[in-house]
Amino acid sequence: MAAALAERSCLELSGAERGPRRRVRELALSPVGPGAGRYADSAGGFCYQESAQLVSVTRNRFIHWTTSGDTLELVEESLDINLLNNAIRLKIQNCSLLPGGVHVCETQNLIVILIVTNQTVHRLVLPHPARMYRSELITEGQMQSVFTDIGKVNFRDPSNYHMIPSIPGLASNSTASAAWLSSDGEALFALPSASGGIFVLKLPPHDVHGIVSVVELKQSSVMQRLLTGWMPTAIRGDQGPSDLPVSLSVHCLEHDAFLFALCQDHKLRMWSYKDQMCLMVADLLEFVPVNKDLRLAAGTGHRLRLAYSQSLGLYLGVYMHAPKRGQFCVFQLVSTESNRYSLDHISSLFTSQETLVDFALTPAEIWALWHDDENQTVVKYINFEQNIAGQWNQVFVQPLPEEEVNIRDDQDPRVSGQYNTNQNVTEYEFSQEEFRQLQVEFWSKFYACCLQYQEALSRPLALHLNPYTNMVCLLKKGFLSFLVPCSLVDHLYLLPDEHLLTEDDSTIFDDLEMSRDVVCLVQCLRLIGESISMEMAFIMEMACSRLQPPEKAAEQILEDLIANDTENVMEDIHSKLQEIRNPIHAIGVLIREMDYETELEMERAQPHNVRMNLSQLYGSGTAVTVVCRGVCKMATTRFLICRDLLILQQLLLRLGDMILGGGQLFQSQQDLLHRTSPLLLSYYLIRWASQCLASDVPVDTLESNLQHLSVLELTDTTALTPHKLVSSPQTIVELFFQEVARKHIISHLFSQPNTSLSETSLNWPHLITAIAADLLPLLWPSNPGFLFPECLMGSCQYTQLQEYIRLLQPWCHVNVGSCRFLMGRCYLVMGEGHKALDCFCQAASEVGKEEFLDRLIRAEDGEMASTPRLQYYDKVLLP
Repeated sequence: MAAALAERSCLELSGAERGPRRRVRELALSPVGPGAGRYADSAGGFCYQESAQLVSVTRNRFIHWTTSGDTLELVEESLDINLLNNAIRLKIQNCSLLPGGVHVCETQNLIVILIVTNQTVHRLVLPHPARMYRSELITEGQMQSVFTDIGKVNFRDPSNYHMIPSIPGLASNSTASAAWLSSDGEALFALPSASGGIFVLKLPPHDVHGIVSVVELKQSSVMQRLLTGWMPTAIRGDQGPSDLPVSLSVHCLEHDAFLFALCQDHKLRMWSYKDQMCLMVADLLEFVPVNKDLRLAAGTGHRLRLAYSQSLGLYLGVYMHAPKRGQFCVFQLVSTESNRYSLDHISSLFTSQETLVDFALTPAEIWALWHDDENQTVVKYINFEQNIAGQWNQVFVQPLPEEEVNIRDDQDPRVSGQYNTNQNVTEYEFSQEEFRQLQVEFWSKFYACCLQYQEALSRPLALHLNPYTNMVCLLKKGFLSFLVPCSLVDHLYLLPDEHLLTEDDSTIFDDLEMSRDVVCLVQCLRLIGESISMEMAFIMEMACSRLQPPEKAAEQILEDLIANDTENVMEDIHSKLQEIRNPIHAIGVLIREMDYETELEMERAQPHNVRMNLSQLYGSGTAVTVVCRGVCKMATTRFLICRDLLILQQLLLRLGDMILGGGQLFQSQQDLLHRTSPLLLSYYLIRWASQCLASDVPVDTLESNLQHLSVLELTDTTALTPHKLVSSPQTIVELFFQEVARKHIISHLFSQPNTSLSETSLNWPHLITAIAADLLPLLWPSNPGFLFPECLMGSCQYTQLQEYIRLLQPWCHVNVGSCRFLMGRCYLVMGEGHKALDCFCQAASEVGKEEFLDRLIRAEDGEMASTPRLQYYDKVLLP
């Protein structure tokens, strides 16, 4: 399938909310007396300028924050290395932080955080990571955060905070702010004044004694410097409240700064701070189709964002708010004669979403975050230059938990859902049914409380977009999540019908008819999936768990669908099948897209400096979690696709000649049915492994195990490093990616010849897609590579390894002997030597056929041992 659609939609993958919360250091400051007012919670992010450079110390590092009342929480994240002391909570007592009132600036030696409250401005000066770590080559698994020494900062130093003057004063009905560093190191804060203008408060450089100054930008003073008639008559004279800025942004130049103010009168004003001159006024209602009603109303909901490209210049994104409708306008700043500027209109994009929370702008795209009428999160993005039709691309966000508890008859209410609880009722006697109803009632109340808490933490507050790596995150009160590209198969299956019908079929295949066939096929699968009840879905889940044929489960589900078809879904499916020109070919194409059975390539040898630079890439706990959750999400979706495909194939067999035609096609359909079944089981196994937690193993146990295994001379197993799982609970897939798979994948991705690492720029969407595509074959059970179960053995995950082999054994005919050997190893650990010996003897018959076993019994001179059973006994049982 064409790669063009790979970025048509995105998936949201949560950050690591599983496990203990990070340790946050508390800091407090009391600059003023009793305060008043409280603003809405907000969030924001900052990315280092060299975060996309492979050889930079700030590679894949960024800072994000949330504000709530008088409290600011700052966190530094890395996708490569676990950062120490990376979270702080600063409480500015008796003040309220402005929404969007946190601004982070970067110089060669410093990171400066500028903070704006309703009464004060603050400056925090921290050393740049490049000054903390002189070497650009970072090989440790963890390093200090930029916040490590923040306790040494004197928050009460008068040079680093200042009261906002009461005259002209902060406008009470505007929360807009902007802040920046001048080329001389001065900290500047721009705020709307009560008179409708802008005042700029300037702190001297942090290491220079000086005075604080305030400059007010007023158009009445500007008019004296400009020729009469250059500005429209309506804006001459002193400004009033109608000119109040509702959104401020700044673009820094070498010796100046352009201030952009989007105002209540729907005009965009541009100021030069150095010259204190208004260089441009643009009436944005000229770009709104119906503006009569808007002109009479204050534009309090308008938003402004900037995006800069060295090659393309400065872009301005404006959200024009109107009741029950909204419009984005994108402009490019154009310089005209005599130091004047104008706007070149690039695009207008319309949306029917009700409440805009935040949006982000790049020189090519707009990303937007809304709450819809049902208060659900909606995230979409659009390429405003290429998407002429104005169609927004989907982002599949994680839904909130169900509001009601669904408990099957076979479930214990104490252990259903996402939370565990106990009830103890001892005073009275209850029947079993009465006791169960009581449990359900108490469980529902407890779950409702948990749901409210979880919903508050998971409600997105802002978007964070890294323009250097193209990484997009959702910032939330409790954690952050990452948006990653959705694969084409998943994209087609997850996309709502109204969007699927508008897909450009020609971009899927060069063969237009085949593209239409695949889209129709996916529509049939969606019809089936939407009709399957929880009880029907449970039939397939139990079949996989109990090692029963999935084909039989699919047949039973089909019978249930037909028997309970009150909405005439089967008729709709039959009608849609009639539109498919070649169903056998379309099914075959879909199966090939989901099959990761392949001969694995080994990575090429690389120079030492290359290996060292790549050694930590995407090695942090955050990156490991995101990558593996992406694989889990893909496996979950693909399992559903395969389930629905099995059901559809059973229907095709029933319909027979009506759809398939002659006997040859009927036989082909049976062959496809038998190909789909192991595909479904493979994804079931990967999904299980992606959700199965690894055991916490003491270091001495790991060391003893590895010493025992070292006798076997297993290359990858002996490379495992003894460690204790203490950072957070890991799944066994996360353990595998962190310990074994990541180095194989990264080496493979960067093994291209003639590639200069210093010129390599990291692109998050492309790399996260490539890493997931390389991880799946390493997990694929029918591939000859045996790294995953080998890693489980080396990490003492024996209980998980036994379950893995149990789920694998009946249907997978690859590495059969290797699995028997690992079962023998599990029996040895449990003290069942006779069972172990039986497994080793069974494995011996596969020697010479499987690469893992060949490594076990190969003699020192490279020849195969003549008595494999004795070799097993000598190497494994005797130690």
